[in-house]
Amino acid sequence: MEKEKKYRPNVAAIVLSSAYPFECKILLAKRNDMEDIWQFPQGGIDEGEDAKSALFRELKEEIGTDEVEILAEHPEWISYDFPAKVAQKMYPYDGQSQKYFLVRLKNKAVVNLNTKNPEFDAYKFASLEDVYDMINHFKKPIYIKVLKYFKERGYI
Repeated sequence: MEKEKKYRPNVAAIVLSSAYPFECKILLAKRNDMEDIWQFPQGGIDEGEDAKSALFRELKEEIGTDEVEILAEHPEWISYDFPAKVAQKMYPYDGQSQKYFLVRLKNKAVVNLNTKNPEFDAYKFASLEDVYDMINHFKKPIYIKVLKYFKERGYI
């Protein structure tokens, strides 16, 4: 009998620039521990923490600001398995179950990757089309699903 998979609860943010809705640019950050991997800010939910609290904490830890407003959230938790290489690093988890939020940076918010434990070494604001081109890792199908959801509802 196959063992039940263990998924780490996680939040992810699609961060729109403060120019939204006049301009729709999405923040992508480049991981500093892997070559040319661009992704949305994300992170684990601590025990006893709710998804929204985790969202603000993770944004502060990863991009140096939690000055955002939540525009929408994806209605489902999306689970995925880690590739073997990632699974070793993330043991005992087999994958993650993510709650996605669409957020907009507030006007005076400043992205600062020089955080206490930096995870990213670069970031850019990209168009929706460029996001699809820049994502080249195992999360691409999830990103496409979530972006499609927000696009169909007129947010992006």
